[in-house]
Amino acid sequence: MRLSLLGLRGDKGRDPEVTGISVDSREVRPGHLFAALPGSVRHGGEFIQYALRQGAGAILTDREGAEIAAAELAGSDAVLVVAEDPRAALSGAAALWFAGQPETMVGVTGTSGKTSVATFTRQIWQTLGHKAISLGTMGVQGDYQAKLAHTTPEPLTLHRVLAEAAAAGVTHAAMEASSHGLDQRRLDGVRLKAGAFTNFSQDHLDYHKNFDDYFAAKALLFNHVLDEGAVAVVNVDDPRGRQIAQIAQDRGLELTTIGRDGAADLRILGQRYDATGQDLRFSWQGQAHLVRLSLIGGFQAENVLAAAGLVIAAGDEPGRVFDTLPQLVTVRGRMELAAIRENGAAVFVDYSHKPGALASALQSLRPHVMGRIVVVFGAGGDRDRLKRPLMGEAAREYADLVFVTDDNPRSEDPAAIRAEVMAGAGAEAIEVGDRAEAILRGVDALQPGDALLIAGKGHETGQIIGNDIYPFDDAEQASVAVAALDGKI
Repeated sequence: MRLSLLGLRGDKGRDPEVTGISVDSREVRPGHLFAALPGSVRHGGEFIQYALRQGAGAILTDREGAEIAAAELAGSDAVLVVAEDPRAALSGAAALWFAGQPETMVGVTGTSGKTSVATFTRQIWQTLGHKAISLGTMGVQGDYQAKLAHTTPEPLTLHRVLAEAAAAGVTHAAMEASSHGLDQRRLDGVRLKAGAFTNFSQDHLDYHKNFDDYFAAKALLFNHVLDEGAVAVVNVDDPRGRQIAQIAQDRGLELTTIGRDGAADLRILGQRYDATGQDLRFSWQGQAHLVRLSLIGGFQAENVLAAAGLVIAAGDEPGRVFDTLPQLVTVRGRMELAAIRENGAAVFVDYSHKPGALASALQSLRPHVMGRIVVVFGAGGDRDRLKRPLMGEAAREYADLVFVTDDNPRSEDPAAIRAEVMAGAGAEAIEVGDRAEAILRGVDALQPGDALLIAGKGHETGQIIGNDIYPFDDAEQASVAVAALDGKI
């Protein structure tokens, strides 16, 4: 394929035949376009020399990258493409190179709830008879499956997967749009019919400069990625949701609002909770509906309605969409019922690893629980340190018994991380470094009517310590602990 057909202009008007696209210089083959992108630690321009040795026929970079490799480029026949935003240029080129996407695609962003909304959207589509997938933290799931290294994959992986899914007959796709992915322009070139905003709270301040920078990244879905005429599905109960709604309207997007607000298009009218789920009463265009959801947590109503809003925005009839809602099943590791003790106490596993998400999970669990709420949680290493005491405060405020343990300490000292969490959790919190022991002690504390929330890792099946990943599954550990304490093993 000619370079110009990838939407790129080479220096001196040259338009070579491109044989492939690479972002890793070790994967470059003769005739490849090598994308040398700016990074947080090193600039990809440092690797242009290696790409040229591998036979790269064209180099995509910015002015800084071109300056870094000026000598090597001057001695090469490779075509140079200098872009103001090389990440966006790469995404557009990847979309044209792979040239295939499911016909109907939607995206969802927000601090929490992305995986649930994307998965519920896919489940609704499948129930309606569409061949559908969801992409994100859980990988690619549905009528085509693949593993992903990132919530929002880098452009080459993303567009390859979308093209493969489309070739396999997939017509509908729902994808998570992370702040990293949006900030790095990974979604440029993806044709979305609708986008959803769930909520906004503290996270990723190890990457973003501050809250405003983090929010600006989320807002890119609405002021940059979605085309005019697409639909924005926005939770206006969240203060930042009102800002997103205004951004969407200013951009010329159609707007569907969800929440308890009296003016919301998909309005939550009431919820009734029990030990196995909830009844949800909501309205759409003034008409009330009542559905049974086998989902734990009040926040799930917002996730379900966001998914319903996306499906409606993408073209399905509202009545048929609402008929599918009772068939929705919990996403793995998202308020997942992992085990039940013989005394009836339940153990749940949830991915909540941020202060707002942990507080929301505990608050949402409360109406389902007659007794006490016990929580086992920790905080990850090499991530935003400011959220650690805030997570401790959330646990202290909304749980009755708190166990602070390890959660992917990575390169940091686990005891130091726990100390920062304990600073917010208070003197009554119990510190147990070994996560398996903490889960066992949490399960052992359960009395009839109680519930245990194991928070932080959700669907993950490994514990990251240093540079090693050790097998560890919260749901599996909970099941083993219940079986051992109830004398079944």
